[in-house]
Amino acid sequence: MTTKDTHPYADSPLEPQSSTVVHTAITEEPLEPLLATAKRQTMTQQMGALVIFDGIVRNHDHGQAVAALSYSAHPQAQDFMERTVQGVADQLSGVRLWAVHRVGPIAIGESALTVLAAAGHRGLAFTACEMVADRIKAEVPIWKEQELTDGAVEWVGIDTPPAAR
Repeated sequence: MTTKDTHPYADSPLEPQSSTVVHTAITEEPLEPLLATAKRQTMTQQMGALVIFDGIVRNHDHGQAVAALSYSAHPQAQDFMERTVQGVADQLSGVRLWAVHRVGPIAIGESALTVLAAAGHRGLAFTACEMVADRIKAEVPIWKEQELTDGAVEWVGIDTPPAAR
């Protein structure tokens, strides 16, 4: 998909044409305080849409109650993250992308993955945001360890198909 596929003004010199990965990171720090800065970094005066995906830790998974969880990342996960987000930027014209995944223990109700996608128009921004979030979940080696309320512990992402994550 390119901006030409999404709206009739794609050939206008005023429309954003190039795509940029503004920022990617894997951090142990809470993501919520980063949001205002992420919005400022991602938006430009050419952008008319900003879509934010905020993946929140919930208290259940696959029908089981979750008491606590923690994310672990492969030592090269940041490299995977950069390549994954850049792959979306290379595929779409006129988007600005920002993505951060948190690792370590994360409380229920806190953000684990935040993605921002800006574009000249909302359709492209929604598409880009969804692509980045889906590809991070599928391609970046980050695994979730969940402690269930019944005391069982399970790992998600090590042997779980990407569609089930």
